[in-house]
Amino acid sequence: MKQLFVIFLLWFYCGHAIAQTSETIKKDSLEKTGTQKDSLSKSHTKKDSTGFDRFNAKAEHLFKILPVPIYSYSPEAGNIYGLAKFNVINLSKKDTISKASKLSGVFTTSTLGRVNASIATQLVFDENKYVIISYVNYKKQPEYIWDIGNTITDDPEQDIVNRFVFAGTALRLVAKDFYIGVPFEVADYFGIIVDSNSFLLKDNVTGLQGGTSVGLGLAAAYDTRDNRYNPKHGSYILGTAIFYPGSWGPYSFSKFALDARKFLPWKKNVIAGQVTTSYANGNVPFYELPEMGGDSQMRGYYEGGLRDNVLVDAQVELRLHIWNIFGIVGWFGVGQVQNSYSQVAMDQFHLSYGPGLRIKVDSKHDTNLRFDFGFGPGGIQGFYVNFGEAF
Repeated sequence: MKQLFVIFLLWFYCGHAIAQTSETIKKDSLEKTGTQKDSLSKSHTKKDSTGFDRFNAKAEHLFKILPVPIYSYSPEAGNIYGLAKFNVINLSKKDTISKASKLSGVFTTSTLGRVNASIATQLVFDENKYVIISYVNYKKQPEYIWDIGNTITDDPEQDIVNRFVFAGTALRLVAKDFYIGVPFEVADYFGIIVDSNSFLLKDNVTGLQGGTSVGLGLAAAYDTRDNRYNPKHGSYILGTAIFYPGSWGPYSFSKFALDARKFLPWKKNVIAGQVTTSYANGNVPFYELPEMGGDSQMRGYYEGGLRDNVLVDAQVELRLHIWNIFGIVGWFGVGQVQNSYSQVAMDQFHLSYGPGLRIKVDSKHDTNLRFDFGFGPGGIQGFYVNFGEAF
């Protein structure tokens, strides 16, 4: 898949950086040969040393106003066009204690009829006392599934699943760094089309007719991160339990999830770690099962390519500052899905690893644009572009 806007961004930033560096070299050379007066040399050197910073300030201003254009191509989807927008803001100028809030959105459409539209928010109010996390998504595109289980086959099955999801979690600070709250979800899956030879049909899995699921539950969080979108130190733990009564939809089931993260500063760099697990119980439709893969966990694997009642994964990432607004990362992760926790085994973990590039697009809130290249054994690979860190 070709991500042309990525090439443009890299050329835009790196080309300007090289130009600035070349200019500095020229001026330094002139200073050494004495072709410029000392006063002029100092003036030009000072001006040049902040040239890239001035350019970056203008670029950041544009990022805050204009959406980023997206273009990609794949044989399955055709030409894909879209826009992405990301902003980190302070909701109230009077509230100097609350951490920054996030607003992000993406819209893509393809020449072969695929559509994906999402809006995600994380709003922080009243001196960090209230946090509202929300996500709205409409998707009309295929899902690639290897197995309901932990087995990767030569070719994933391509199934059409249309969906509309509205999910959110409202949290209230009840003690220092500790929140409790209520998660909810409304999800409508429709227009499901599977191949006549699909294992989903052969196994008569739950959910082939689609339907609307409505869930409500409990959540608890512990958060000591210094920055929610690019942490340098601190911890984050989020646990949720959501129940979907049969009286509210066609299926009766429940889902539980735990996400634990730790961030350790190392010189000017960061060592980040994450462990997550998810569990689904009851008459669970296949599209609501815990899914492995995606742009944040087990990068390189199709999101939902492997799914089952239990998901366990972990990753460690080294985040290095290189120069000015540029950084790189490298990570190593493992994950697996199983029918039950008793089946989780050390020799059943799949491997994920890869490098990534970071470009700071919001200096005030220390937020990055990220490009990640995820890999796994047997030709597993994926390329991801997003705002903020993977975790």
